[in-house]
Amino acid sequence: MRDALAPQAGLYTVGIRDEEGERLRIVGAVTETLVAPESPATVLARLADPRVRVVTATVTEKGYCHNPASGDIDDRHPDIRRDLTNPTQPRTLPGFLVEALRRRRAAGVPAFTVLSCDNLPNNGEVTARILRAYGAMLEPDFDHWIEDHVACPSSMVDRIVPATTADDRARIAAALGVEDAAPVVTEPFTQWVFEDRFSAGRPAWEEHGAEPVADVRPYEAMKLRLLNASHSCIAYLGYLSGYQTVAETTADPAFARFVAALMDDEVTPTLRMPAGADLTRYKAALLERFRNPALRHRTWQIAMDGSQKLPQRFLDTVRDRLAAGAPFDRLALGVAGWMRYVRGVDETGAPIDVRDPLAERLRHLAEEAGPVAGRLAPALLSVREVFGDDLPANEAFVTAVTAALDGLFDRGAWYCVERLG
Repeated sequence: MRDALAPQAGLYTVGIRDEEGERLRIVGAVTETLVAPESPATVLARLADPRVRVVTATVTEKGYCHNPASGDIDDRHPDIRRDLTNPTQPRTLPGFLVEALRRRRAAGVPAFTVLSCDNLPNNGEVTARILRAYGAMLEPDFDHWIEDHVACPSSMVDRIVPATTADDRARIAAALGVEDAAPVVTEPFTQWVFEDRFSAGRPAWEEHGAEPVADVRPYEAMKLRLLNASHSCIAYLGYLSGYQTVAETTADPAFARFVAALMDDEVTPTLRMPAGADLTRYKAALLERFRNPALRHRTWQIAMDGSQKLPQRFLDTVRDRLAAGAPFDRLALGVAGWMRYVRGVDETGAPIDVRDPLAERLRHLAEEAGPVAGRLAPALLSVREVFGDDLPANEAFVTAVTAALDGLFDRGAWYCVERLG
């Protein structure tokens, strides 16, 4: 990305696409791009600069080096262990942020705010917990200083942004008359909600459509449980059904019915939204966004890193449904779809390019269990980083997921989706 942006002075194009066409806008907000592994000292110097007051983080779920089931730092993570022994040459997000904060404290410079923009429930609380835990391992009592001085507000970002393709670059270059090596293609919808709690002030983002709130958790849950859970179901079950994109998948009436029923019957009863929030309108807009034929959002792309995504997209909702004694058949099918997918072989016998931090471990478990639901489900449920200790011991959960997985092996993904739609 640095090599793409540097020759064009950090400028890039945003292409907003829908069925009516594409609108292009040149963005000039990026003034410098650093590649951390090449020069961690330069990155640390930027972070320690007194002019820096807000550091945002968009590093995906796995970038937090944490246990997705518990939210705690993974102190056995090899890069975390390496950073603790060599803190001035960090590799991880906690390593960079805590070392920069330590330098700011030593220089008498106020702490910056760390604002997570990743798809994690309570992402600010997760960030704060990880920074404190890493700080305590690095230096006695530094966790207390972080707790007292570093604000970590939560936020929720909602916009569908597929990976840019060669076709996107060619189309935008033809329209502009100049080549852009790093265009971004997205949908018209956008929403950014953030908790209004900062260590040293912030820009007036609300003047440009962002929404400062006292509590972001209801909006976080709405997005993770409605949009992201639906996306993951579409990704695994759509891919297994032979669909390459979200739009193709949701154009199938069986999938459209399934996603609508998932949102209405299993997810919505678990949400507690503030007055004025219109869930009915949001869900209707989601279905329209999924059907946007101008966005080629690949099911394979969304399926990446499932071991990091399942806890917040599916499993917290499942726990709420279990506590209420309510059914969760579609969520169980989504979990089973992930299990079927990470075997690495699709319904035609073709290999699947599984991208996941735990891919090798998952593949080994799947190979040992074989294509038998009664063996594969418990094997993958043993991955405590994903399912915790409670769900593998819950008979209702194990039974539902095993039955769903058996249906996938017996009849295939499309049939199971059609049956529950």
